[in-house]
Amino acid sequence: MTSFTAWSKVEGEGLVFDEIVYEKKHHLELRGGVARITINKPEKLNTMTLHTVDEMFRAFYDANHDPLIGVIVVAGAGKHFGAGGDVMWERWGLREAFYNRYPHNRLVRLSRKPVIAQVQGYCLGGHNHMAYVCDFTIAADNAVFGQAGPRVSSPADGYFVPFLTKVVGHKKAREMWMLCRRYPALEALDMGLVNRVVPLDRLEAEVDQWCSELFLASPGCLEILKAAFDQEMDGYAEMGVISSNFYPDWFDAPEGKEGGSAFVGKRKPRFYELREREAAARAGLADEYEKDK
Repeated sequence: MTSFTAWSKVEGEGLVFDEIVYEKKHHLELRGGVARITINKPEKLNTMTLHTVDEMFRAFYDANHDPLIGVIVVAGAGKHFGAGGDVMWERWGLREAFYNRYPHNRLVRLSRKPVIAQVQGYCLGGHNHMAYVCDFTIAADNAVFGQAGPRVSSPADGYFVPFLTKVVGHKKAREMWMLCRRYPALEALDMGLVNRVVPLDRLEAEVDQWCSELFLASPGCLEILKAAFDQEMDGYAEMGVISSNFYPDWFDAPEGKEGGSAFVGKRKPRFYELREREAAARAGLADEYEKDK
């Protein structure tokens, strides 16, 4: 059994949080430390807002400036790792700020320390792409992975979309993002989306084991290796560059609103009814179309 101290909640100026829990512990023999950042909104499936990411930024900053911390673990409280961005929050036009300040994926990219995603239950949307840009992903056998963007009218572009091709290959990456299918843990393992799948009750112990192995390596060398692997992401555009050119007023347009409205209303989205109206309007038949409906 790997020996660690108990988790200790990190407190101090700028480190008081509402939506995350920030903790550290240390290996009793190897002395290396683990910082764990847990999104703590289980009643909302740990969905994220700008405030969540603000808090994660402060925790990542602290962990990266602590010389005794060798690994950062990202986790989710309760039954699920998380279900991405809060749809109600995204609908009110704050999504641009969420992605353009210091998006959660960029926190992983800029981290000097290796980052492990500790995943149980749902790992969807923003949580899924945060997990696959982490250096390692350890999953419980009840984990389910997938994207939801096109289903809820949430366009995504930028480095973390094409980066998935480096993780699972071009065909699977397009399948995951465009079809919004869900993948159970063992299928995710076969795809290369995760490193290891273990029973739920062994998840934290497995993460501890990976941390212990990392403590046997030079932390400076690991920082260099992580930066070397991660620089590949820098060749891609940031979030929003493509979508802002294609659809600059996306979230004010009917199609941009429909997915979120359907999700909240628990109904199937009617995207192609909107396209039918658009086609009728272009043909000068809008009045006849509305009468038929």
